[in-house]
Amino acid sequence: MRFAVSSSSKACSGNGRARAGVLYPGSGGASASIETPSLLISTRKGLPTFMSRDLMASLPLPHSRLLHVSPLNFVECPSMKTISSIGGLHQMLGLQDFFFVASARDSVQSLPESGATNKLGASFETPSGRRLVKPSDYMEMICSLKPNLWASLADEVPAWVSEKRNKASVDRTIRWLDDCLSLDEAGGTSILGSIVGGSNIEERKRCAIEAAMRNVSGFWIGGFGQGESMEERPALLNIVTDSLPKEKLRYVSGLALPEEVLQGVAAGIDLFDSTYIYHLTLGGFALIFPLDILENNSANQQHSDIGSDCTKINLRATIYRKDTSPIVDNCTCFTCKNHTRAYINHLLNVHEMLAQILLEIHNTRHYMGFFQSIREAIKCGKFDTFRQNFIDGRRAHITSAAVCL
Repeated sequence: MRFAVSSSSKACSGNGRARAGVLYPGSGGASASIETPSLLISTRKGLPTFMSRDLMASLPLPHSRLLHVSPLNFVECPSMKTISSIGGLHQMLGLQDFFFVASARDSVQSLPESGATNKLGASFETPSGRRLVKPSDYMEMICSLKPNLWASLADEVPAWVSEKRNKASVDRTIRWLDDCLSLDEAGGTSILGSIVGGSNIEERKRCAIEAAMRNVSGFWIGGFGQGESMEERPALLNIVTDSLPKEKLRYVSGLALPEEVLQGVAAGIDLFDSTYIYHLTLGGFALIFPLDILENNSANQQHSDIGSDCTKINLRATIYRKDTSPIVDNCTCFTCKNHTRAYINHLLNVHEMLAQILLEIHNTRHYMGFFQSIREAIKCGKFDTFRQNFIDGRRAHITSAAVCL
């Protein structure tokens, strides 16, 4: 795997941390280069919850080849020995041309409560129950699954833990990074050094500096989405990225909403995994926000969908029962080209699984289009404008909705 920064934002304020890059997967997976910032599609067992491989063919290539997987989802079913004998995750799933990025955080399950970790390993909820995972256990999983990139074992804690507990989590994460490196047969060529630190700026910086001193290919930034506020997050992200070498990949977990993704991009993050699509799909929601955000400012955005928050619509609502339009006009996804809002409303209300399949196709395609727009905005030096237009559009809609009430 090789990564290179191709351009950075020419911000009018701040120091322009937002950047576009190119990920060259190399051998053992997807061969085509992938532009960043980009979205890792969350999976439970190697594929999205509601989409099969053939349905993924309707998504834009090669970015739809980026998949996030948690090794903990494969504990004891099948066994690591069985997966290893098959040849790893790519061979077992028949996804040789996909690029897998592994981290211990489950993309759907919540993290354990504070105190569920000890100095020997981290306690995680797995398909076979709660289990203590030591660095040696984790490395056995990694060696069996053979992902393209993987993050070292980390001790993530919520934002509200004590300073003593937070400091201990950083110490353990760095020690476990050293343990993983010592057990890594590839010599650090595919490992991402984990960075934690909760809501403490100094601990975040200390962990980032320590991780940057190790022989790693990039960095996984964890501990977000665990109770910190939107207001304090930029400072936490910035102190981490400012402490990391600019030429290495940065991947973050826990930033799901579009506004949160924009915060991460503004701080210089390259890869994101997100439960956003999964939870939207499960709830019957469809993404509808405009993707040509640079041309659509808050003054001219249209908010014609009843019950919409300018970002998504609830297709279970009665208002869509006779709506024969696609979810989004001019959307090129399989769902919008072949089905109407009325049909998906019907499927949802009779509890047909096909509803979630069609929604996941659209939501994934739409969110990937959002990342494409972000990349284009960075390349033309207009990321700040892009971000402000998106936020202003949301604010304008919320204000107009409040006036109507």
